[in-house]
Amino acid sequence: RLQGQPVSVADMFAKETKRVELLAMGAVMHAEIALGHTPRDVSADKCGYDIESTDGKTSRLRFIEVKGRMAGAETVTVTRNEVVTGINSAQQYVLAIVEVDGDSVKTPIYVRQPFEKEPDFEATSVNYRLADLIAKGAFPS
Repeated sequence: RLQGQPVSVADMFAKETKRVELLAMGAVMHAEIALGHTPRDVSADKCGYDIESTDGKTSRLRFIEVKGRMAGAETVTVTRNEVVTGINSAQQYVLAIVEVDGDSVKTPIYVRQPFEKEPDFEATSVNYRLADLIAKGAFPS
């Protein structure tokens, strides 16, 4: 835009989404380290979660899917792969929801066993009401 070139709404939305995702990932990584765990970013691997974190006490792995949402958002989209991974690894899986308001990041909310059933095979993603998920969650532990 500074060079006089038009910027599409889609481009602006994509950049804002990426910024929110990065802030959310940072908040969850920080929370995991504060708990004494060793987190590792595996988001590029498309394995159904974003962070693989080794529990500092038990050495068990935790699979954390991070969802950063802008303040005021009412839904969150979860891919079929994320839901299936959450069901198949229910004891290890955490859905971490992080609200981002400008540059302010709230404490993550960890939702354990967030999913009850797989989506239809034809579904690529599912929308959940954010308030319902948050009500089932708690601060990181």
